[in-house]
Amino acid sequence: MTVDIIATFPKVKLMQNEPLSKYTNTKTGGKADFLAFPQSLGEVQSLVRYANEQNLPVTVIGNASNLIVKDGGIRGLVMILTDMAHVEVKDHTITAEAGASLIEVTKVAQRASLSGLEFAAGIPGSVGGAIFMNAGAYGGEISMVANEVTVLTPDAELKTIHRDNLDFGYRHSRVQDEGDIVITATFNLQPGDPVKIQAKMDDLNARRAAKQPLELPSCGSVFKRPTGYFAGKLIHDAGLQGYQFGGAQVSTKHAGFIVNVDHATASDYLAVIHHVQETVLAKAGVHLETEVRIIGEEPASD
Repeated sequence: MTVDIIATFPKVKLMQNEPLSKYTNTKTGGKADFLAFPQSLGEVQSLVRYANEQNLPVTVIGNASNLIVKDGGIRGLVMILTDMAHVEVKDHTITAEAGASLIEVTKVAQRASLSGLEFAAGIPGSVGGAIFMNAGAYGGEISMVANEVTVLTPDAELKTIHRDNLDFGYRHSRVQDEGDIVITATFNLQPGDPVKIQAKMDDLNARRAAKQPLELPSCGSVFKRPTGYFAGKLIHDAGLQGYQFGGAQVSTKHAGFIVNVDHATASDYLAVIHHVQETVLAKAGVHLETEVRIIGEEPASD
């Protein structure tokens, strides 16, 4: 590309033609034309304004945990906000920057004797990603504790959205529809006993470790829960546990996960997803909708 964004922003950590497989939890994905790790709101704002002037598409990929980047990579500017990770406690609220680890925020809450985020103790995403998809586990969802979110609009304008206007739904929030970039989120929590909070977090993490293939690269839970069913059970009952294409495999530990067992590509992942969807639809009459975010371009054909 002819755009010289790296020279324009000498103080920002910026790379060209960077393989996103180095950053995704699946260890797959093609190259980003440009990849930035901004450290402040000002840097994000400047990058977005510049990208708009240069007609560069902007993609934010959070912690790249519940994500598949196709092997053709992503055009334009990709931003990972993990260098923006400040977390602050005030009374019964916690305000965290978008790049903060959700797991780390739950630890901050526990140390501050604040209850409400225990369900998220093992969710391997960022705060921004958790808001984006209304992350949840074990009966809890971010929508239950999020109070307000500060975002940067596609026009690089800053605005604050109250929880009532975030349109939270199952693995959905308004942020997905508007194309906003989460900058900070504030959570309203309740006073609690730190020992009991820690015990609940430990219990949920033990349950997660016992059931989920945490020892292998994966994109987390692949499919949304269909009404009246459990995706993992449908996949198991269809005889798909252990099904493998290339280096991607339906986990033998939990059928709702697809794991990278042998240098998988994103195309391997997508082939497994499509096979699972077709087989479950044929055998159970249920269409499995992906929960994982799939972005990027197809690889160039030979």
